[in-house]
Amino acid sequence: MTTEQTGTNPWAGLATGIGSWPGTDAREAAAVIIGELPALPHVVELPARGLGADMIGRAGAVLVDMHLDTTTTGYRLRGGRGALARVAEDLLEQDLDAFEEAWELAGAGTDRTVKVQSIGPWTLAAHTELATGKRALVDRGAVRDLSESLAEGVARHAAELRRRLGVSTVVQLDEPALPAVLAGSLKGRTMLETVPAVPEPEVQHVLDVTLAGLGSPTAVHCCSGGLPADLLRRSMAVAVSFDLAQLTAANLDAVGELLDSGTTLLLGLIPTTAPEKHPTWQELAKPAVALIDRLGFARTTLRSVSVTPACGLADADPTWARTALRLAKDISAAFTEDPESL
Repeated sequence: MTTEQTGTNPWAGLATGIGSWPGTDAREAAAVIIGELPALPHVVELPARGLGADMIGRAGAVLVDMHLDTTTTGYRLRGGRGALARVAEDLLEQDLDAFEEAWELAGAGTDRTVKVQSIGPWTLAAHTELATGKRALVDRGAVRDLSESLAEGVARHAAELRRRLGVSTVVQLDEPALPAVLAGSLKGRTMLETVPAVPEPEVQHVLDVTLAGLGSPTAVHCCSGGLPADLLRRSMAVAVSFDLAQLTAANLDAVGELLDSGTTLLLGLIPTTAPEKHPTWQELAKPAVALIDRLGFARTTLRSVSVTPACGLADADPTWARTALRLAKDISAAFTEDPESL
C-alpha cells in the first residue's frame, strides 16, 4: 500500500539525505544509506565518477525524447542520443542495481518509502545550453519541453524503483538556481547575452507542470540564499527543503506561512563537510528550535519537521558523511520524542 493510499505524510518527522555522496562505489553508498536512513533512504548521486554522474548529467539518463551532450562550458541539448546519454544511463542502472542488492541484503521490506531526487526544471534550464550556446533558460519553449520531458522521465525512474522493490516512492526536485532565475542574476554565456529575470507566475507554472507529472509526493529543495518561500507555498510541492543557515530575517514571515499552510519543512541543519570541532546534535538542533520559537509555533511542531544535511555530501570525507546522517537521526529522534524539553 502506498503512502498516497494510506493518507500519511511520507515527508514528515524523519531524517533523510539530500542526494550526493562522496566516492565512486555505488554498492558501498547504497549499503550506508539504507542502513543509516531507515525512515527515508534514497538513491544517491556520485558525482566523483565524472560526467553523467552529477546532478545535471543524471538528467541525461532520465529525459524523454530530449538529449544532453557535453561542451567545453558544460552540458548542451542535442538532437539525438549520444555518448553522454549512454554513460549517464549506465551509471543510473548501476546505482539501481546496487540499491536493489543492498536492499535485499538488508532484508528491507515493501512497507518502506524510498526517495529519488532529480534536478528541477529551472535549474536544469539555467545550466544547460541550447545549440546556439545560450542558456536554455532564455528560450521559453525549451524550458517547457524540458519540464515535461523531465517529469515523464523522473516518473519512469520512480516507477522502476517501485517495480524492483515493491516500495512507495517520493521525489525531491533540486532547484538551487531558483533564486537566481527569479532575480535575473545569472550571467550570459557571452558578453553580449543577457539572462532576464523570469516572472514568478511563470516560474511557478513550469514548476507545477513538472510536479504534476511526477506521480509521487514531491519536495522542492533549494539550498541557496533567497529561498522563494511564498512561491513554493503556492506550488504543488508537499514539502520544502532548505539550508537553515541561509535563512535571513526577511524570509521569516514567509517560512512561517509555509509552515502554517501545512507544507512540511525539511531543515538542513548538518554541515556538508566536517567542521574543525565536531558539534553535538544538541548544538546543531538549536537553530531549528530557535526558528520555531521565533515564529510563534508550539515546540510540538518540531515533531512534523524533518532533518537533513544542509546540502549534498559529495565534498565530505566518508567518515563525516556517515556522521552527518547519524546526527540528523539523533536530532530527528529528539524532535519526535520530547521537543518541549529542548
